[in-house]
Amino acid sequence: MSDRLGDTELSVTAADGVELAGEQASAGTGEGTPIVLLHGLTATRRYVVMGSRTLERSGYRVIGYDARGHGRSSAASDPAAYDYGDLARDLEAVLDALGLERAVLVGASMGAHTALRFALRNPMRVVALGLITPSFDPERTLGAETLASWDALAEGLRERGVEGFVDAYDFSGLPDEWRGTVEQVVRQRLAAHEHPEAVADALEVVPSSRPFERIADLADIEVPTVVVASRDEADPDHPLAVGERYARAIPRARLVVEDPGPPIRSPIAWQGGQLSKVLAELAAHT
Repeated sequence: MSDRLGDTELSVTAADGVELAGEQASAGTGEGTPIVLLHGLTATRRYVVMGSRTLERSGYRVIGYDARGHGRSSAASDPAAYDYGDLARDLEAVLDALGLERAVLVGASMGAHTALRFALRNPMRVVALGLITPSFDPERTLGAETLASWDALAEGLRERGVEGFVDAYDFSGLPDEWRGTVEQVVRQRLAAHEHPEAVADALEVVPSSRPFERIADLADIEVPTVVVASRDEADPDHPLAVGERYARAIPRARLVVEDPGPPIRSPIAWQGGQLSKVLAELAAHT
């Protein structure tokens, strides 16, 4: 990464001894509003704004780290220690290590749920929230078939690595013209993990973990929030209806979603530059 942006590698020790690997970048003095990026399940810190440097160049101090067991972060000694309580405590450890009393939290999928878990319990430490493609619906209990599909991904990753995961992944719900690209991104993401067995552990824990109990709980979020959702044709695993419900429930939230097709449009969540502009606008109004 460019030294001109003042990049610094991070290593933070979580409460249970997990070593969290990350980095922070800023333009100039690094005194801009801190924005913490939280990635999704099986991803790494590179896959929140997809490598865009718009936020840093706009004057923000951007911190990203790999969730426990992901990327270059170490595995938890307890294979069950990947629920949202663990993930939120890791976020607190990062903020504390950097001396940040408050920050803008931006999370994708698992990262969005982690940010909400933290914000509901630590409201004074959150300046604003960027929730990208949330999928958790507290009123929907995951059935045996859905849980089995997550377990199959975990088993495939443990037994045959990236190829095993890809073979267990269901690409059938994606538009034909995007399947090849999505599969390539999935392969790239999975190849970035130093501890794939830990990612498999997370695959068995995260989907059944609950970051909050009721949609009504989100009414307690008082900070400016943007919910970036995707249309189901492009991203069926992150239903638009869930993003809409979050945006309605959070008092100061607004919903951002790509225009409807045809043709099916690439989700804003996949466009790092466009997504970063949305997040910069959010941060500018805090």
